[in-house]
Amino acid sequence: MKLKKFNFELPKELVAFFPSKERSLSRLLLVNDPLEDLIFKDLPRLLNPNDTLVINDTKVIKARLFAKKSSGAKVEILLERLLDTNCALVLTKSNSSLRAGERVILNDHKTTVELLEKKENIWRVKFSGPVKKLLNNLGHVPLPPYIKREADDKDSERYQTIYADPSKDFSVAAPTAGFHFNHSLMEEIILSGVSIAKVTLHIGLGTFKPLSSENIKNNSLHSEIFNVPKEAVNAINRTKREGGRVISVGTTTLRAIESACKFNNGLLKPCSGETDLFIYPGYKFMIADSLITNFHLPKSSLFILVCAFGGYEKMKSSYQHAIKKKYRFYSYGDAMFVNLESNNL
Repeated sequence: MKLKKFNFELPKELVAFFPSKERSLSRLLLVNDPLEDLIFKDLPRLLNPNDTLVINDTKVIKARLFAKKSSGAKVEILLERLLDTNCALVLTKSNSSLRAGERVILNDHKTTVELLEKKENIWRVKFSGPVKKLLNNLGHVPLPPYIKREADDKDSERYQTIYADPSKDFSVAAPTAGFHFNHSLMEEIILSGVSIAKVTLHIGLGTFKPLSSENIKNNSLHSEIFNVPKEAVNAINRTKREGGRVISVGTTTLRAIESACKFNNGLLKPCSGETDLFIYPGYKFMIADSLITNFHLPKSSLFILVCAFGGYEKMKSSYQHAIKKKYRFYSYGDAMFVNLESNNL
């Protein structure tokens, strides 16, 4: 299957550069026959008491830092992954070349970052202080590259899910399908009898990396750290036994539970590690019955995953409907509720 099949024309004005006024007032496209245009706060009526919502409870860190070289040249640093207390993998952007062994100084005018070695486009660096503390004090929200503006105070709240676990602050991009839940909506869902299962997948910058090969199967994804704990496994397996639906909130959640199954010969068991699972049409899903997800970029691994889950033709027509009805796209955009394509069962 060719990458060009997953291309589509998207008017620029449909890209959401800011979040909706209220989380649960974003729109929700129910992929049904016929399609239904809903508001996200309508979600509870789509759920049954014996269903389980699976969420990704990772937290986004303020991963963007600004520094200067000794010459005064500006350097932007974007964290990719923490390695230990003082070391990390980062991407850099500067109008001046950088070299191994060089030190740049952060905007506090005292903390240095030593450039150790570069592989492909990623530097391994060492900070002169604890990385997490520096990010909390000096970091900026790492908005996606297609949002062409500086992050503001509102992004600190809205580029984060309400259920992000403070102890799991390792993501440099957000599980954006979760943006639409506010506290009252989540409470309504729980009171209706729906179970909540929490898994973790720490999202890296690879989520924004364009696919390079026209042949879908020749592409690969950066690995990401995930954990599917015993509590989530028990809730999900109980739901499957009792005939309820497992509903994945987001593509990262879906990749976490599918990875746990693949690592255990198709059985869902507690599992943690790294995954580079790339899902494309033809993949046989093992756990999720439904998926809540935002609208994704053309020719992206995320749109390809959604096509694998909901069916290529159905997703293409659903996206055309969304464009016609002026749904908002990408991280701060609207959502869709998709059921697993019947030929995947």
